[in-house]
Amino acid sequence: MSSRIKLLAIDIDGTLLDSKHQLPAGNQQALQRAHDAGVEVVLVTGRRHQYAMSIAGMLGFEHWIISSNGAVTRSTSGEPFHRDLLPMASARALIAHMDSFRRQLVLTFDVETRGAIVIEELEAMTRSIRLWLERNMEYIEFVRPIENALLTDPVQAMFCGPIALMRQAEALLADPAIRAQATILKTQYDHRDLCILDVLNRDCSKGHAVKRWTAFKGLDPEEVMAIGDNYNDVEMLEFAGHAVIMENACPELKQNGWQVTLSNDQCGVAAAIEGILH
Repeated sequence: MSSRIKLLAIDIDGTLLDSKHQLPAGNQQALQRAHDAGVEVVLVTGRRHQYAMSIAGMLGFEHWIISSNGAVTRSTSGEPFHRDLLPMASARALIAHMDSFRRQLVLTFDVETRGAIVIEELEAMTRSIRLWLERNMEYIEFVRPIENALLTDPVQAMFCGPIALMRQAEALLADPAIRAQATILKTQYDHRDLCILDVLNRDCSKGHAVKRWTAFKGLDPEEVMAIGDNYNDVEMLEFAGHAVIMENACPELKQNGWQVTLSNDQCGVAAAIEGILH
């Protein structure tokens, strides 16, 4: 492998996984070859750590996961490195400001028991998010009002729903008082009419987390390849010296001058990695 690339930062959904949410053998094999060549592989995802572990365990080697869009960095063996939680006071102010969207609100906490995911009700969630919630039902606690769940700092708040509705939420989140204490990251799937707005602590993102990990490892950005497909990957792609965007990304993101690889249904991650193998 090119000696210039020493760290691979790989998004999961829409990037590593195909459109059926499966890990293609070609991608797994390419990551194994990179690992065997001495290149570190880090999964960087909007998923909670435990939810990401179902995919991480398929890679066949120990590695680190940057989860919840940069809020938590922990190894597959459970070793912690960094957490960047949303302060309770910020979360309370957010919920009050976004009162009309509380039915679309999800709070997540860094625990692996019931209460890791908190919502007021299930009925208002869109089908795609509802399926995700049903897969995580053992971790869900229903709390109304949801503010009563704020006994400790959450990892993040999420607003989930149809794109048109989330545009309204995004406009409300543009309030300077909210932006002064939080980072807003968007993940959007047009074909599913689904938009997720993640609210994290100020200056918390995939990009900040990858930058922190790169510095800890004593590497330069030019030694990092990042591969992603969505708006929440932008900061990570901007940081990496070698940025790769998936073919299945929206046209807007493919206009940033980043290398475009094949789609997630064509093992685009493997194609990008093969491009630096020799």
